Amino acid sequence: MAVTKFGIGQPMRRVEDLRLITGEGRYGDDHAPEGCLHAAVLRSPHAHAAFRITDLDAARAMPGVRLVLAAEDVAGLNPIKCQAPIPNADGSQGHVAHIPVLARDTVKHVGDAVAFVVADTLAQARDAVEAIGVDYDVRPAVVGIRHALQGGAPAVWDEAANNLAFDARMGDEAAVEAAFAKADRVVRVEVENQRLVTNYMETRSVVAEHDGAGGFTLTIPSQGVHGLQKTIAGVLGVGKETVRVVTGDVGGGFGTKTFTYREYPLAAEAARRLGRPVKWVSERGEHFLACTQGRDNLSVGEVALDADGRFLAMRFDVVGDLGAYLSQYGPYIPYLGATMLTGVYRTPVMFARVRGVYTNTVPVDAYRGAGRPEAAYLVERLVDRAAREAGLSQAEIRRRNFIPPDAMPYTTPIGDRTYDTGDFAAHMGRAVEASDWAGFDARLAESRAAGRLRGIGLATYIECTAWGEGEDVKVTLDKDGGATVYVGTQSNGQGHATAYAQFVAEQLDLPLDRIRMVQGDTAQVATGAGTGGSRSIPVGGISVDAASKNLAKKLKELASEELEAGIGDLEIAEGAVRVAGTDRAIDFAALAALPRATEAMLTGNGDFVPPSATYPNGTHVAEIEIDPETGITSIARYTVCDDFGTTVNPLLLAGQVHGGVAQGIGQALHERTVYDSEGQLLTASFMDYAMPRAADVPFFHFETKNVPSTTNPLGIKGAGEAGSIGSCPAVMNAVVDALDRAVGVRDVDMPATPASLFAILNPTRLAAE
Repeated sequence: MAVTKFGIGQPMRRVEDLRLITGEGRYGDDHAPEGCLHAAVLRSPHAHAAFRITDLDAARAMPGVRLVLAAEDVAGLNPIKCQAPIPNADGSQGHVAHIPVLARDTVKHVGDAVAFVVADTLAQARDAVEAIGVDYDVRPAVVGIRHALQGGAPAVWDEAANNLAFDARMGDEAAVEAAFAKADRVVRVEVENQRLVTNYMETRSVVAEHDGAGGFTLTIPSQGVHGLQKTIAGVLGVGKETVRVVTGDVGGGFGTKTFTYREYPLAAEAARRLGRPVKWVSERGEHFLACTQGRDNLSVGEVALDADGRFLAMRFDVVGDLGAYLSQYGPYIPYLGATMLTGVYRTPVMFARVRGVYTNTVPVDAYRGAGRPEAAYLVERLVDRAAREAGLSQAEIRRRNFIPPDAMPYTTPIGDRTYDTGDFAAHMGRAVEASDWAGFDARLAESRAAGRLRGIGLATYIECTAWGEGEDVKVTLDKDGGATVYVGTQSNGQGHATAYAQFVAEQLDLPLDRIRMVQGDTAQVATGAGTGGSRSIPVGGISVDAASKNLAKKLKELASEELEAGIGDLEIAEGAVRVAGTDRAIDFAALAALPRATEAMLTGNGDFVPPSATYPNGTHVAEIEIDPETGITSIARYTVCDDFGTTVNPLLLAGQVHGGVAQGIGQALHERTVYDSEGQLLTASFMDYAMPRAADVPFFHFETKNVPSTTNPLGIKGAGEAGSIGSCPAVMNAVVDALDRAVGVRDVDMPATPASLFAILNPTRLAAE
């Protein structure tokens, strides 16, 4: 029997929203245990300096101050280690700069943590921070990839020659060189994928408690408690079983809340010493200086083409700015992106050099898409340039070079990834049709008549999702006849409580409001790999499905004796087990109340370890107008056709795509992190860092043309990051199209701000002014 009323595929509204919008959510700052103390951090005002703390006594003597910690006071704490260093091409390992809990002797970026203060009130803690005496001996700083790689540039770390963290290679360099030598045409682009500040709604926070017997409880808004538990225990030098991590509701994560930050073990150590809870909450300005940032690649891409515009080879040079320290996965992000440089194209041979560099800036790590948006942007800008130089349309050059469906499964020539399914021409064709590309010339004429520029651009993308660790899930039948899901992923606003309930409803035919979810507590959920890489539904959901099926089987076995019927004659419907074709039934609450119903009989277990990644893909089409008098770009039309395999909930899916596209629009047209030559962050608040607003985001046309995954039991492909991957190249290709038509300009970097476009369109006027 297939139950569909509440199950997979249904556009169910989110069950968690009523609680959240009526103020019943429990976010990080809502947690304030009795006797809670408050913490503040002294942060470096310099990007690179030797320092000496000259006075802690004044701060320690201030009213309400309970504890002041400097590096020597926490010498027993371990650094926060990078968990994904990348070796060099020759197999050697470059310098790995782990993050010290507090800086000792030298600070490496503005915002580097120098001291940690705990007081009765936050105001008292802040006052004490101001009272700490520090002498700084300022040293030259290095900012930006180009500067970092220059000969004679200041060294962030003496152990890292030329500021290189790693220099890796992948692909067949010799074969690529040979292919380029015989090409009819070679096309090249150089693009910058600028650094972003990852602004979620809720800033980071921690409340640390110690039980006096060696046990810690830390309440942290995160993307997964089990990873934090392990890492924090390692920093504290204790067994992970002594550390409990709890996450309540989370106001956005985007990858950045995956990681362990200094404040977490510092608060735990302070709670241990003081015997009272210690709370730290980041201010928004502090977030700009103390949370990992995203993107920041400088890349060159080249493609060799034959006379018919077919790709013979591609080669890439990708350099990622990793900041002053190596964050948890920081080095892996540009390397991961490079494994996806094949894109959706059947290119016979490829080669990529991937480097990571140190600079005196905030560390960089995963941000929504984590390397895949950077790769798609590079490839799609390159393919669009190739189309223009080869005299082909944007769609035609792609159509000639797509990997066809009959070539699946397809192992890529770089990164050795195996795409299981995909029909790239189909979704591109549908996106082009739905966007009314054929009517563009008429709209262009209208824009020109109104004195505006108009452009249209598309991007076809593919990404890898839902690989690596699995999830162990249990689903229990509760005494009231409802069900509870225990899962190790972590919702940051995606709607997991709704989506997982649909998997359960598929098997138990319960209304979604009768299905609860327990997540974010290492004491209640034994294992979990958290949320990231669009893994929750294609991995966690499969485990929930398996656990629900296991529970349904047990419930039939339990009901069989009560109903005096064979298991094969039973079915589950409307929260009960019944004999098919009769009115003989026993509801779930009655089953749960049976004296012989043990916990094991009422618990379904499921686990799923993905055999490989899933590969969602799609096409974005953006149509834009530019006002040459102001340089302002507006998005007139936006169309998406994606392939996500099996859809669990169309409403949740559309929301994920809309949010991702909005973030991509933000990067393409608005957002940019700017440091000056001395390493000072000039865009350190929303006064200076531009975020997209409601007026900047258009209405979207979104649809799917799905091909189920063959590596996922239910055919699901991850979807949470896709919107941010297809959007930047689509918008920027449209901007380039408009500029090329108007003034012949084909080189422009993100963000295409009004100032930058005005300068391109009005060079003489600007010079005169």
